[in-house]
Amino acid sequence: MRAAYRVLGQLIAVAVVLQVASIALSGFTIAKDADDGTSIGADYSNFGQAYHSIAGMVIGLLALVFLIVSFLTDVPRGRMLAGIVVGLVVVQFLLAVVSFGVPALGVLHGINGLVIAGVAGAAARRAVVPKQTVASA
Repeated sequence: MRAAYRVLGQLIAVAVVLQVASIALSGFTIAKDADDGTSIGADYSNFGQAYHSIAGMVIGLLALVFLIVSFLTDVPRGRMLAGIVVGLVVVQFLLAVVSFGVPALGVLHGINGLVIAGVAGAAARRAVVPKQTVASA
């Protein structure tokens, strides 16, 4: 189960990196489309936006599975770190919802995403079993 815990932590961290990339893609696509004369309104969407929304839900699901797996393994502080990841994902969702009304809070959404990646990555590293050294005679 340590391997499952490690892989889930790594997947969450990588998924967050792809989230950052997708929202950057979205922003640059909006700028290009606006420069090309595309009307940017309520019905406008692009691949980066769509990916960001769908992948956010996947990250939420991965975080819940990560928490469940944390109870089935002996990773040091594994449950605590998985719980923190879940808590941060909940905050991330709330920040996303609120940021549409108060765009300045979107900065916290971005920062929190990076924190999620860091905590998930740190949790994954804790699941690596250290190599045993052989004592010489």
